Amino acid sequence: MASNAQPVSIKINGEQHVLRLTLGALAQIEDALGGDVSELKTRLARPRVRDLLIILHALLAGGGAGLTLAALEASDINLTDAAEAIAKAFQSLGEETAPGKAMTGAAPTVEKSSATAD
Repeated sequence: MASNAQPVSIKINGEQHVLRLTLGALAQIEDALGGDVSELKTRLARPRVRDLLIILHALLAGGGAGLTLAALEASDINLTDAAEAIAKAFQSLGEETAPGKAMTGAAPTVEKSSATAD
């Protein structure tokens, strides 16, 4: 994506992992959540936990992590840290309303997903 994008990291299960917004990550997010990037902006203004997991998984894959979605679901992840890291990763798009951005600096108000594990 943007050549000036800074790597974003997050601690998962006590280990640092890099998040990177790539075209592949965007395509994976679009496929998993449906719609294109502009349609996703509306949905992700109030993301569900499931949405954050899917986005986090795609960004981790973009950063080279080999975590499966099932492994990520079972991981120890701070929800606020995850939302902040996702928002920072999306800043390379120049978007003011990145997924998770509304959650930074405040207590998370994420809707729980009724979807089962993938």
